[in-house]
Amino acid sequence: MRRFVVVGATACLLAGGAAAGVPAAAAASAPRGASGSGVQWGKCTDSYLQQVHASCTLLSVPLNYSDPAGPKIKIAVSRIKHTSSAKNYQGVILTNPGGPGGSGLNLNVFLIDALKAEHLGAAAADYDWIGFDPRGVGSSVPALTCQPNYFSPDRLPYNPKTKAILSYWKARSAKYAAACQTHSAAQAALLKNMTTVDAARDMDSIRQALGQKQITYYGFSYGTYLGQVYSTLFPGHVRRLIMDSNVDPRHVWYTANLKQDIAFNRNVNIWFGWLAKYDNVYHLGATESAVQHRWYAEKARLAKHPILGKVGPDEWTDIFLGAGYYEQTWLQLGSAFADWENTHSAKAAKNLVALYKGSDGLGNDNGFAVYNAVQCTDVQWPLSWAKWARDNTRINRIAPFETWGNAWFNAPCLYWKAPASTPTKVNGSKISSALLIDETLDAATPFEGSLEVRKLFPRSVLLAEPGGTSHADSLFGDLCVDRTIANYLVSGKLPTRKPAARWDKTCKPLPRPVPTGSSAREASSSSFSTTLSQLRGIHP
Repeated sequence: MRRFVVVGATACLLAGGAAAGVPAAAAASAPRGASGSGVQWGKCTDSYLQQVHASCTLLSVPLNYSDPAGPKIKIAVSRIKHTSSAKNYQGVILTNPGGPGGSGLNLNVFLIDALKAEHLGAAAADYDWIGFDPRGVGSSVPALTCQPNYFSPDRLPYNPKTKAILSYWKARSAKYAAACQTHSAAQAALLKNMTTVDAARDMDSIRQALGQKQITYYGFSYGTYLGQVYSTLFPGHVRRLIMDSNVDPRHVWYTANLKQDIAFNRNVNIWFGWLAKYDNVYHLGATESAVQHRWYAEKARLAKHPILGKVGPDEWTDIFLGAGYYEQTWLQLGSAFADWENTHSAKAAKNLVALYKGSDGLGNDNGFAVYNAVQCTDVQWPLSWAKWARDNTRINRIAPFETWGNAWFNAPCLYWKAPASTPTKVNGSKISSALLIDETLDAATPFEGSLEVRKLFPRSVLLAEPGGTSHADSLFGDLCVDRTIANYLVSGKLPTRKPAARWDKTCKPLPRPVPTGSSAREASSSSFSTTLSQLRGIHP
């Protein structure tokens, strides 16, 4: 799906800038058994990291772990040191926002700030918080790129109703895969070593370089799969584990994307129903079906008349995909939809174009390149277009919202040149404790994934938020959730596991937004990344 990504955390990185990172002079080697004193920490170039006086480095790790003496790449790492006494120090906590392809270099800043904002700062004080850009991402070297303007509008419709559209998208996907391979010799070499297992081994190199026997890990979305794989490969090096919105390891990655299509279709329909509930504000229809009809009618119209020549049916879908991720986007996206439908004004048109430009990093395809590099090589995708066509046509009949958009987002895997691997068989039986978190109507990582991971980690506890549709939103202000996280970080204590129940602790999700005329108008004027940034108290 348009990445297994923490949208809120990604917004942090949009605000901070994915390319902002560490100076090249702050490189450090990481031989086996290296101690923390061997890391050459330097000044960070990222403004958010600078504000908290963090240190940064570029850590040399093997390109290919089967050839540890061979070529090296560099992983960008940041550290915010503990503020507690030496007696209370609890080691390091590594964080990852998801993706694959999400920059996590300054994620530590925002997680600490979120804990402090909720008066849970003691949970942050005892740890060295480690942010990092996984291999190929952001400030790590080399950083992958293939076609920076791949998502520039206006593209042909996602749904391949004609042979011409089908040929367009297949050719576009094949060209992207080829561009990734031919960009440079260094990139071609990296593409052969971009699996989740490689990233997990990089995490263990970070652990070694920091001189730590064990790490605590906090991962969101795809970052939960990274945590699952790390825990399977290095169970003795895991102290505590927090995983929010869990990837189902049984379905990486082709089947997982098909399941997402159904879940996102459900969630956008829930959003349509919410808009209908507040028809006195939005004037889009008094029933879910009426709002749904209006949204799809506009999408069809845009195929012939794109807004300002830039927002056609594809961009229209991409803009409103956020409603399926986060309820906190509903005000802004509802206002953007209503302003356009009810006025067709120049201001409303410009707002929609701005929303699209702010939603997927136009002009920077690093996240998309890494997404493909990981997912296309973690496992062999079907190589028969006939299978893709059958499966997506079938799903599209019942979930038309973004099934074909998702299919084409992943279609470079049809043509990927780097060899595919075999997925790790996740096994959490040796992990002493883990806190799992999820909302039961999560679309990007459907709730069944968290139920499965609970089985695979028999000493884990699953905190569920029934009826919530948001994805990976821990430390977003839900004190029931966030206090559970803080207590675990401070004491290592978890809620009681309930073997006979589906999950172990229940928290109510955050209340759904309630619009007023003024709040709706104000929401429509801000960018998508700005709105999401504000969810974590970030000021771009």
